[in-house]
Amino acid sequence: MLIPPRIKVCCISSMEEARLAVQLGAHALGLVSHMPSGPGVIDDALIANILATVPPPIATFLLTPLVRADDIAALHARCPASTLQLVDAVDEAELRRLRRLLPGIKLVQVIHVLGPQSLDEARAVAPHVDAVLLDSGNPNLPIKELGGTGRVHDWQTSRQIREQLNVPVFLAGGLNAGNAAQAMRDVQPFGLDVCSGVRQDGRLSAERLAQFMRAASGPH
Repeated sequence: MLIPPRIKVCCISSMEEARLAVQLGAHALGLVSHMPSGPGVIDDALIANILATVPPPIATFLLTPLVRADDIAALHARCPASTLQLVDAVDEAELRRLRRLLPGIKLVQVIHVLGPQSLDEARAVAPHVDAVLLDSGNPNLPIKELGGTGRVHDWQTSRQIREQLNVPVFLAGGLNAGNAAQAMRDVQPFGLDVCSGVRQDGRLSAERLAQFMRAASGPH
């Protein structure tokens, strides 16, 4: 039997959604700052207000497409989450500088699983971050797609990445109550990251999130 995954509920858009996710057992909340595309973006002031209401030990992930350490640190000063989720590729030198600027903050690098090359990307960045998150975006498009697609990617590649890294791996992309158990069996990630799969009419659904939590944490 697999160890139950950590569940991150992303695209939190209000204090009410944050409270609901925590009540239903979420281990982490994702808050989306400015993005070139995708759902869930809220302004920095609202992110800061939500962060102030989240009780420990719930982790808070601030999603950002910024790639310069100084810019990321300035954003974090306005939105002091416990974890930075870097949704675009950040150079090693910038990651090292970010560590110096924010020594107590966890860094999670998103790898958009597009093919075998994603394995090389994950291996290269893993020594410099606290975790890797595998998602289904496409940063190569004219308008970068950096998450929130609702698409499932190739879990076989994700499994290979997870097996070769020495840091925790989160799995995202098109997850819902219907495929969460299969995702756990196929990839065996440290955590699952869900957004659209627990929403209805754009709002976080208590029923869908409860179903997802049961499916993800049940016997596999």
